[in-house]
Amino acid sequence: MDPNNLQEILEEAPAQRENLRQFIDKLVNQGYTVGDAEGPDPALIDPGGRAVETWREDYPYDELMTRDAYEAEKYLLQVELLKLQYWSQDNDIRHILVFEGRDAAGKGGTIKRFTEHLNPRAARVVALTKPTTTEQGQWYFQRYINHFPTSGEIVMFDRSWYNRAGVERVMGFCSDDQYETFMRQVPEFERMIIDEGIHLTKFWFSVTQREQRTRFAIRQIDPVRRWKLSPMDLESLDRWEDYTSAKEAMFERTDTDHAPWITIRSNDKKRAR
Repeated sequence: MDPNNLQEILEEAPAQRENLRQFIDKLVNQGYTVGDAEGPDPALIDPGGRAVETWREDYPYDELMTRDAYEAEKYLLQVELLKLQYWSQDNDIRHILVFEGRDAAGKGGTIKRFTEHLNPRAARVVALTKPTTTEQGQWYFQRYINHFPTSGEIVMFDRSWYNRAGVERVMGFCSDDQYETFMRQVPEFERMIIDEGIHLTKFWFSVTQREQRTRFAIRQIDPVRRWKLSPMDLESLDRWEDYTSAKEAMFERTDTDHAPWITIRSNDKKRAR
Protein backbone atom coordinates (compact mmCIF):
# COMPACT_ATOMS: atom_id res chain seq x y z
CA MET A 1 0.00 0.00 0.00
CA ASP A 2 1.28 3.48 -0.86
CA PRO A 3 1.84 5.10 2.57
CA ASN A 4 0.53 8.41 1.23
CA ASN A 5 -2.68 6.97 -0.17
CA LEU A 6 -5.17 7.67 2.61
CA GLN A 7 -8.10 6.68 0.42
CA GLU A 8 -6.90 3.06 0.40
CA ILE A 9 -6.71 3.11 4.19
CA LEU A 10 -10.08 4.77 4.59
CA GLU A 11 -11.76 2.22 2.32
CA GLU A 12 -10.42 -0.84 4.11
CA ALA A 13 -13.06 -3.39 5.03
CA PRO A 14 -13.59 -3.95 8.77
CA ALA A 15 -12.07 -7.44 8.50
CA GLN A 16 -8.77 -5.86 7.45
CA ARG A 17 -8.33 -4.05 10.77
CA GLU A 18 -9.15 -5.11 14.31
CA ASN A 19 -10.29 -1.71 15.52
CA LEU A 20 -10.12 2.00 14.90
CA ARG A 21 -7.07 2.52 17.09
CA GLN A 22 -4.98 0.22 14.90
CA PHE A 23 -6.26 2.18 11.92
CA ILE A 24 -5.17 5.44 13.60
CA ASP A 25 -1.80 3.98 14.58
CA LYS A 26 -1.22 3.22 10.92
CA LEU A 27 -1.88 6.83 10.00
CA VAL A 28 0.42 8.13 12.75
CA ASN A 29 3.22 5.75 11.77
CA GLN A 30 2.95 6.95 8.19
CA GLY A 31 3.27 10.57 9.26
CA TYR A 32 -0.30 11.86 9.42
CA THR A 33 -0.84 14.71 11.89
CA VAL A 34 -3.57 17.16 12.90
CA GLY A 35 -3.38 20.80 11.82
CA ASP A 36 -5.24 23.69 13.40
CA ALA A 37 -4.85 26.32 10.70
CA GLU A 38 -8.63 26.62 10.69
CA GLY A 39 -8.83 27.21 14.42
CA PRO A 40 -11.49 25.03 16.07
CA ASP A 41 -12.01 23.01 12.86
CA PRO A 42 -8.86 20.85 12.60
CA ALA A 43 -7.69 19.05 9.47
CA LEU A 44 -5.95 15.73 9.01
CA ILE A 45 -2.57 16.47 7.41
CA ASP A 46 -0.84 13.91 5.19
CA PRO A 47 2.94 13.22 5.24
CA GLY A 48 3.41 15.77 2.46
CA GLY A 49 1.84 18.55 4.52
CA ARG A 50 -1.45 18.62 2.60
CA ALA A 51 -4.88 18.60 4.20
CA VAL A 52 -6.83 15.40 3.55
CA GLU A 53 -9.90 16.22 1.46
CA THR A 54 -12.32 13.39 2.10
CA TRP A 55 -14.94 16.14 2.55
CA ARG A 56 -15.23 16.27 -1.26
CA GLU A 57 -16.96 12.87 -1.34
CA ASP A 58 -20.49 13.36 -2.75
CA TYR A 59 -20.41 17.03 -1.71
CA PRO A 60 -22.12 19.64 -3.94
CA TYR A 61 -19.59 22.46 -3.36
CA ASP A 62 -16.13 22.69 -4.93
CA GLU A 63 -14.51 24.58 -2.06
CA LEU A 64 -14.75 24.69 1.71
CA MET A 65 -16.28 27.83 3.15
CA THR A 66 -13.51 30.25 4.09
CA ARG A 67 -12.99 31.29 7.71
CA ASP A 68 -13.74 34.96 6.94
CA ALA A 69 -16.97 34.15 5.07
CA TYR A 70 -17.98 31.74 7.82
CA GLU A 71 -17.42 34.23 10.64
CA ALA A 72 -19.35 36.96 8.81
CA GLU A 73 -22.30 34.70 7.98
CA LYS A 74 -22.31 33.10 11.42
CA TYR A 75 -22.50 36.48 13.12
CA LEU A 76 -25.53 37.54 11.06
CA LEU A 77 -27.32 34.26 11.74
CA GLN A 78 -26.54 34.43 15.45
CA VAL A 79 -28.10 37.90 15.55
CA GLU A 80 -31.26 36.45 13.97
CA LEU A 81 -31.24 33.61 16.48
CA LEU A 82 -30.99 36.10 19.32
CA LYS A 83 -33.94 38.01 17.85
CA LEU A 84 -35.88 34.74 17.82
CA GLN A 85 -35.05 34.22 21.48
CA TYR A 86 -36.21 37.72 22.45
CA TRP A 87 -39.43 37.25 20.47
CA SER A 88 -40.02 33.85 22.06
CA GLN A 89 -39.58 35.28 25.54
CA ASP A 90 -41.89 38.21 24.79
CA ASN A 91 -44.58 35.89 23.43
CA ASP A 92 -44.15 32.86 25.74
CA ILE A 93 -43.17 30.62 22.82
CA ARG A 94 -41.50 27.27 23.50
CA HIS A 95 -38.98 25.63 21.18
CA ILE A 96 -37.52 22.14 20.91
CA LEU A 97 -34.59 21.68 18.53
CA VAL A 98 -33.57 18.07 17.86
CA PHE A 99 -30.00 17.49 16.64
CA GLU A 100 -29.48 14.02 15.20
CA GLY A 101 -27.06 12.41 12.77
CA ARG A 102 -24.17 10.01 12.49
CA ASP A 103 -21.28 10.11 14.92
CA ALA A 104 -18.85 12.97 14.13
CA ALA A 105 -21.37 14.62 11.80
CA GLY A 106 -21.03 17.98 13.55
CA LYS A 107 -24.02 18.09 15.90
CA GLY A 108 -22.10 19.24 18.97
CA GLY A 109 -20.17 21.92 17.12
CA THR A 110 -23.36 23.32 15.64
CA ILE A 111 -25.07 23.40 19.04
CA LYS A 112 -22.05 25.25 20.43
CA ARG A 113 -22.48 27.97 17.79
CA PHE A 114 -26.23 28.08 18.38
CA THR A 115 -25.77 28.79 22.07
CA GLU A 116 -22.73 31.08 21.78
CA HIS A 117 -24.67 34.34 22.17
CA LEU A 118 -28.04 33.18 23.47
CA ASN A 119 -29.19 34.15 26.94
CA PRO A 120 -28.47 30.97 28.95
CA ARG A 121 -31.39 31.70 31.27
CA ALA A 122 -33.78 30.90 28.43
CA ALA A 123 -31.79 28.35 26.42
CA ARG A 124 -30.28 25.03 27.44
CA VAL A 125 -28.82 21.87 25.96
CA VAL A 126 -30.02 18.40 26.92
CA ALA A 127 -27.57 15.53 26.33
CA LEU A 128 -28.81 12.50 28.25
CA THR A 129 -26.69 9.53 29.23
CA LYS A 130 -27.98 5.96 29.10
CA PRO A 131 -31.27 5.48 30.96
CA THR A 132 -31.26 4.63 34.65
CA THR A 133 -32.99 1.53 36.00
CA THR A 134 -35.96 3.69 36.95
CA GLU A 135 -36.13 5.27 33.49
CA GLN A 136 -35.96 1.86 31.84
CA GLY A 137 -39.20 0.99 33.63
CA GLN A 138 -41.00 4.10 32.38
CA TRP A 139 -42.68 5.01 29.11
CA TYR A 140 -39.83 5.52 26.66
CA PHE A 141 -40.55 9.21 25.99
CA GLN A 142 -40.94 10.12 29.65
CA ARG A 143 -37.34 10.99 30.43
CA TYR A 144 -37.26 13.38 27.48
CA ILE A 145 -40.53 15.04 28.47
CA ASN A 146 -38.95 15.91 31.82
CA HIS A 147 -36.63 18.29 29.96
CA PHE A 148 -39.20 20.02 27.76
CA PRO A 149 -39.17 23.85 27.67
CA THR A 150 -41.18 26.25 29.74
CA SER A 151 -42.62 29.48 28.34
CA GLY A 152 -40.08 31.50 26.37
CA GLU A 153 -37.42 28.80 26.48
CA ILE A 154 -35.37 27.08 23.76
CA VAL A 155 -34.27 23.51 24.49
CA MET A 156 -31.74 21.78 22.24
CA PHE A 157 -31.53 17.99 22.36
CA ASP A 158 -28.04 16.70 21.52
CA ARG A 159 -29.48 13.37 20.45
CA SER A 160 -33.04 12.65 21.45
CA TRP A 161 -35.77 10.04 21.56
CA TYR A 162 -34.53 9.04 18.10
CA ASN A 163 -31.79 7.03 19.81
CA ARG A 164 -34.28 4.18 19.65
CA ALA A 165 -34.52 4.42 15.86
CA GLY A 166 -30.73 4.56 15.47
CA VAL A 167 -28.14 3.32 17.93
CA GLU A 168 -30.55 1.25 20.03
CA ARG A 169 -31.88 -0.48 16.92
CA VAL A 170 -28.46 -1.12 15.38
CA MET A 171 -26.68 -2.18 18.56
CA GLY A 172 -29.52 -4.36 19.84
CA PHE A 173 -30.27 -2.22 22.90
CA CYS A 174 -34.01 -2.58 22.32
CA SER A 175 -36.22 -5.46 21.27
CA ASP A 176 -38.05 -5.62 17.94
CA ASP A 177 -41.33 -5.00 19.77
CA GLN A 178 -39.91 -1.93 21.54
CA TYR A 179 -38.63 -0.59 18.24
CA GLU A 180 -41.95 -1.11 16.45
CA THR A 181 -43.84 0.50 19.33
CA PHE A 182 -41.54 3.52 19.15
CA MET A 183 -41.87 3.89 15.39
CA ARG A 184 -45.65 3.70 15.65
CA GLN A 185 -45.88 6.15 18.54
CA VAL A 186 -43.34 8.81 17.56
CA PRO A 187 -45.49 10.58 14.91
CA GLU A 188 -48.35 10.72 17.42
CA PHE A 189 -45.98 11.90 20.16
CA GLU A 190 -44.68 14.72 17.98
CA ARG A 191 -48.21 15.67 16.98
CA MET A 192 -48.99 16.05 20.69
CA ILE A 193 -45.93 18.28 21.13
CA ILE A 194 -47.05 20.56 18.33
CA ASP A 195 -50.69 20.58 19.43
CA GLU A 196 -49.41 21.72 22.83
CA GLY A 197 -48.03 24.81 21.08
CA ILE A 198 -44.35 23.84 21.19
CA HIS A 199 -42.32 24.61 18.07
CA LEU A 200 -40.49 21.41 17.08
CA THR A 201 -37.55 21.46 14.63
CA LYS A 202 -35.64 18.29 13.73
CA PHE A 203 -32.15 18.45 12.17
CA TRP A 204 -30.33 15.49 10.65
CA PHE A 205 -26.59 16.00 10.04
CA SER A 206 -25.30 13.81 7.22
CA VAL A 207 -21.61 12.97 6.78
CA THR A 208 -20.07 10.57 4.27
CA GLN A 209 -18.23 7.43 5.32
CA ARG A 210 -14.67 8.47 4.46
CA GLU A 211 -15.13 11.91 5.99
CA GLN A 212 -16.45 10.29 9.17
CA ARG A 213 -13.33 8.12 9.38
CA THR A 214 -11.14 11.17 8.87
CA ARG A 215 -12.88 12.94 11.76
CA PHE A 216 -12.46 9.90 13.98
CA ALA A 217 -8.76 9.89 13.09
CA ILE A 218 -8.48 13.54 14.12
CA ARG A 219 -10.16 12.78 17.44
CA GLN A 220 -7.76 9.97 18.24
CA ILE A 221 -4.58 11.74 17.10
CA ASP A 222 -5.34 15.08 18.79
CA PRO A 223 -5.22 14.69 22.61
CA VAL A 224 -7.46 17.74 23.08
CA ARG A 225 -10.25 16.04 21.15
CA ARG A 226 -9.68 12.42 22.17
CA TRP A 227 -12.48 12.55 24.76
CA LYS A 228 -14.96 12.81 21.88
CA LEU A 229 -14.08 9.31 20.67
CA SER A 230 -16.31 6.82 22.47
CA PRO A 231 -16.45 3.01 22.34
CA MET A 232 -19.72 3.43 20.43
CA ASP A 233 -17.84 5.38 17.77
CA LEU A 234 -15.52 2.42 17.30
CA GLU A 235 -18.50 0.14 16.78
CA SER A 236 -20.22 2.51 14.36
CA LEU A 237 -17.39 2.27 11.82
CA ASP A 238 -18.11 -1.41 11.30
CA ARG A 239 -21.87 -0.90 11.07
CA TRP A 240 -22.15 1.83 8.45
CA GLU A 241 -24.70 -0.02 6.32
CA ASP A 242 -26.76 -0.99 9.37
CA TYR A 243 -26.96 2.66 10.39
CA THR A 244 -27.88 3.60 6.83
CA SER A 245 -30.78 1.14 6.84
CA ALA A 246 -31.93 2.40 10.24
CA LYS A 247 -31.77 6.02 9.07
CA GLU A 248 -33.79 5.30 5.94
CA ALA A 249 -36.47 3.46 7.92
CA MET A 250 -36.60 6.35 10.39
CA PHE A 251 -37.05 8.94 7.65
CA GLU A 252 -39.74 6.89 5.94
CA ARG A 253 -41.85 6.62 9.10
CA THR A 254 -41.12 9.86 10.97
CA ASP A 255 -40.69 12.52 8.26
CA THR A 256 -44.23 13.86 8.59
CA ASP A 257 -46.01 16.99 7.43
CA HIS A 258 -46.31 18.23 11.00
CA ALA A 259 -42.73 17.32 12.01
CA PRO A 260 -40.47 17.10 8.94
CA TRP A 261 -36.75 16.40 9.00
CA ILE A 262 -34.28 19.05 7.85
CA THR A 263 -31.26 17.27 6.36
CA ILE A 264 -27.90 19.07 6.43
CA ARG A 265 -24.98 17.77 4.37
CA SER A 266 -22.20 18.43 6.83
CA ASN A 267 -18.95 17.35 5.19
CA ASP A 268 -18.07 21.06 5.40
CA LYS A 269 -18.64 21.91 9.07
CA LYS A 270 -18.62 25.67 8.56
CA ARG A 271 -21.22 25.62 5.81
CA ALA A 272 -23.38 23.19 7.77
CA ARG A 273 -23.49 25.47 10.81
